[in-house]
Amino acid sequence: QVQLVESGGGLVQQGGSLRLSCVASGRISQINTMAWYRQATGKQRDLVASITQGKAPNYADSGKGRFTISSDNPKKTVYLQMNNLKPGDTAVYNCNVNQRHDVLSAYRDYWGQGTQVTGSS
Repeated sequence: QVQLVESGGGLVQQGGSLRLSCVASGRISQINTMAWYRQATGKQRDLVASITQGKAPNYADSGKGRFTISSDNPKKTVYLQMNNLKPGDTAVYNCNVNQRHDVLSAYRDYWGQGTQVTGSS
């Protein structure tokens, strides 16, 4: 079993900042990619940012210049620093980890429960 626990969400005024954290635990061996997605009410879930070891981070256009994703692989933790938040950033933010248990296993996606981020005007 793999568990992902997010934290750091909340209500923030326009222009404010939040830092989300996601800690992975359980049967984790080889992490491929760690990412953040978000889903606003009534909309589909979209990628916010992803990070793969040895590669440059990837950002959706909505967060470029405002969001920064980072990871601490030994701690199995991924962060999302969000600056200059806007009401349009309001959504449930979910952590995603793509990993495999061992070299004989396939890579799989795992998801956290999500943390609510609300940007007020």
